[in-house]
Amino acid sequence: MITAYAYQDRKLTITELSVQDILPDNTLWLDLYKPNDEERNWLRRFSAEEVPDEEDIKEIEASARFFQNEDGLHINSLFPQRAGSDVRAVNVSFNLREHFLLTMREEDIGLIRLLRNYMRLGRLETETPEGLLLELFTLKVDYLSDLIEDVYTVLDNVSEQVFSDEELDAVFKQITLQEDSNGKIRLSLLDTQRSLRHLQRYYRKHLSDENLKDIREMLSDIESLMPHSQFIFDKLKFLLDAAMGFSGLQQNKIIKIFSVSAVVFLPPTLIASSYGMNFAFMPELAWQYGYPLAVGLMFASAAGTYLFFRQKGWL
Repeated sequence: MITAYAYQDRKLTITELSVQDILPDNTLWLDLYKPNDEERNWLRRFSAEEVPDEEDIKEIEASARFFQNEDGLHINSLFPQRAGSDVRAVNVSFNLREHFLLTMREEDIGLIRLLRNYMRLGRLETETPEGLLLELFTLKVDYLSDLIEDVYTVLDNVSEQVFSDEELDAVFKQITLQEDSNGKIRLSLLDTQRSLRHLQRYYRKHLSDENLKDIREMLSDIESLMPHSQFIFDKLKFLLDAAMGFSGLQQNKIIKIFSVSAVVFLPPTLIASSYGMNFAFMPELAWQYGYPLAVGLMFASAAGTYLFFRQKGWL
């Protein structure tokens, strides 16, 4: 799907384009969502270089994610996407051209919908492609900050559940989920930091003083968020170690009960097995009170072993 956005005097005009249409002259933002082969061929009409495909956008090396060519500045950036209780990182391709911003993506991004809503409400103060890109990155940094706060909230609840037998499985699940989410948040922060530094270094002459100020503020915010992300990793490791230790302690208690039970019943078993031997001459077999005496000895030996363990504090 091809969508062209024009934004003038804080008024938004949205135009859905087909492959037979031409690009409107006043386009500020051209968005390609899940482009097919025909739509990519349409984009090639006014592109000097090869149009990147989905695999190109997912490349991780810096030379493939941040570069310039005849079509302008190219930035492939990871955007966080909430999927239920999970966080996903989705690649979005940006091509900053002289008169408009081109975006290509394979998934519906919540932050792009939010930016579009801001444009509808006339809340954007910029009408330049550079300003539009920085506005989207500002929303991204703010959203990453909110996600970190959400992880903090979840971990506070997990901390209260670590030493609960009934909720131990849920604790392990939450720790694993939050570790994965925090990893993707940190990856998005690092990717955003690299994107902004590349923009600051290699596109400076096209940026206004206000744009450069926004970039510096975002970089400062990212620097302040990175220690929080590292602290979450440390806390997750502590909670995982604590949960594993508590789980091992509970298992040891169970094993201890079985071990003590085996030792308590060992003397009665010895007595009972002694009178189960098949010898012809066993004087006790002829005693009138031999059976009660043997049963009494078994109970007494079990009770004595149990009291001995209690006295030693092993129970």
